Amino acid sequence: MFFFTPPASAGTLLVFGDSLSAGYGLEAGQSWVDLLQQRLQKQKIPCKVINASISGDTSAGGLARIKPALTQHAPDILLLELGANDGLRGLSLNAMKSNLSSIIEQAKGTGAKVLLIGMQMPPNYGPRYTERFQNIYKELASEQQIPLVPFLMESVALEPSMMQPDNFHPNAQAQPLLLDTVWPHLQPLLQCANKG
Repeated sequence: MFFFTPPASAGTLLVFGDSLSAGYGLEAGQSWVDLLQQRLQKQKIPCKVINASISGDTSAGGLARIKPALTQHAPDILLLELGANDGLRGLSLNAMKSNLSSIIEQAKGTGAKVLLIGMQMPPNYGPRYTERFQNIYKELASEQQIPLVPFLMESVALEPSMMQPDNFHPNAQAQPLLLDTVWPHLQPLLQCANKG
């Protein structure tokens, strides 16, 4: 007797971020999110990447749009990369933490795995502010028991040749390095990406 095993349905990976994930200043197909889809295909990992990142978005903006995004895409994995614009604009860090926490809880409520992608502020914002900003990501990862990429731009932030002229956004050359920073933290979640 033969049993038919249905093929594993492709998992859905939703990237929910700001300009750093939206590919600001890059040509189509150059962003680290595009490169992520290419790597998954190359490694024959049946996971579809949806990029719901919006340049300039804040944690409050993300909170306002997370519910319809979760409903529309039903992701198995959420990559949450928000907060940089909150920090750069000097917005309330307590509000930022609350917003990100709510996004994480809503995603987990749908059964999605969440990977939090951290950022850091430039040193000119002062040690107290920059340390508090950075610690928010560590606190959220600990409190929500989710994995954390400590700093997305860890390998490129201090390399002028890797930055666009605005000195805020990584250029095309930097994008593979951003992916390599995210990848080790994402890999353990990919085994959960196939439903059924």
